[in-house]
Amino acid sequence: MSMAIRARSFLERITPRQALVTSFDATGNGNSKPVAKKASEVASALFDLTGKVALVTGASKGLGRAMALGFADAGADVVVSSRRVDACEEVAEQIRAKGRRALAVACHVADWGQCDALIAAAVAEFGKIDILVNNAGIAPVPPSLAGVTEELFDKTFGVNVKGPLRLMAMAAEHMPAGGSIINISTKASQRPSPFTVVYAGSKAALNAITQATAQEFGPRGIRVNAIVCGPFITDSFSKAIPTPESAEHLAKMITVGHIGQPEEIVGTALLLASDASSYMTGALINLDGGGS
Repeated sequence: MSMAIRARSFLERITPRQALVTSFDATGNGNSKPVAKKASEVASALFDLTGKVALVTGASKGLGRAMALGFADAGADVVVSSRRVDACEEVAEQIRAKGRRALAVACHVADWGQCDALIAAAVAEFGKIDILVNNAGIAPVPPSLAGVTEELFDKTFGVNVKGPLRLMAMAAEHMPAGGSIINISTKASQRPSPFTVVYAGSKAALNAITQATAQEFGPRGIRVNAIVCGPFITDSFSKAIPTPESAEHLAKMITVGHIGQPEEIVGTALLLASDASSYMTGALINLDGGGS
């Protein structure tokens, strides 16, 4: 009997009420017996972050805050970082209220010295980093290509590229096998427009870095993926789309009919942070409501 036929025969014997996974429970006399788990138990185990330590940049608001709280709900302890430590502490308090440990650390990611200090603070508090989310970013809108100043270019690439690169390198030194790095990118990196020239270029660079580091870290058991975001209701979105009429027009162009809420990134982030994505690395996952 071929392997494919044997596999199909086995799958056909599993009832719908059994889990997608059948484990074996060893007894004291050396025998073992199959134990069917409910699908809900399997799903819970796959996405469980108990015992994990997550570090999220840009975590004081928006997408970063939503992911930090979502990781805590899944059982992780969280390092909350952004430029303002008081804003980070507010999120950290919400995480502690969930029964998880949290550490608030101020960091301007374009400064490698501050990046190194952030990693050192996380390791000093928790001893390791299992999950790194490079979420901090800026999205300037220059009036034209000629209107792009050297200061604006350097600031954008500093926050969106230079910082994540350093944090990935330093965090990986304290990341056990099974660790996960998640970079937050944008659809503008794939579909740029003139007014996003610097922002789109920086995130396209981050996409390339994601795929390159996935190859380097893969043999160490560390996965690196990116979430390529469409429009979400955040502060930067509000600056780019300042009127309700503009937002309504954009929503009509999105397949699901609405602009993303910050909480709608949590499921994808949990997938990438957890064992549920153990066979996924170097992926650029579109999260855009079906396109815009």
